[in-house]
Amino acid sequence: MRLLHTMLRVVDLEKSIEFYEQALKMRLLRRKDYESGRFTLAFLGYGEEADVAVLELTHNWDRKEYELGNAFGHLAIGVEDLQASYDHCLKHGATPKVAPKVFGSGTRLAFVKDPDGYDVELIELSSKFSAGEVPRD
Repeated sequence: MRLLHTMLRVVDLEKSIEFYEQALKMRLLRRKDYESGRFTLAFLGYGEEADVAVLELTHNWDRKEYELGNAFGHLAIGVEDLQASYDHCLKHGATPKVAPKVFGSGTRLAFVKDPDGYDVELIELSSKFSAGEVPRD
C-alpha cells in the first residue's frame, strides 16, 4: 500500500494551480472537467502519480466558498533553503503564518497559507534528516 493523493477543495482553480506551480514548484500532471458533475479535478506533484503521492485540487463549479473546519492540519513540503522558499512563496501569493524559525527538535520550519487558506508547512530537509537520510526524488 501507498498514499496516492491528498485532495483539497478550492474556490479559484486557476489561482490555486498557479500558486502550487509557481510558489511550490509543483507540475500540473493532469486536469479534467466533469460536465455532468459540474466539477474539475487537477493533479499536481513533484513526480509522476505512478511513483509519488500527489495533490488533487477539486473545483466544484457552483461553489463560491468553503469552511476549512478544524480537522485538517496542513500540507508539509520539504525544501532545501527554508528562507528562500518562504520568501518565494510570499512573492507568489502565500500569506505568512509562522516565519522561519528553529523548533526545539532542531528542525527549521515555517508556515504559509495558500490562496484558499490551507496551511502549508515548509521544512528545511537538512535540519529534519541527517545527510544520508534526506528523501530525494
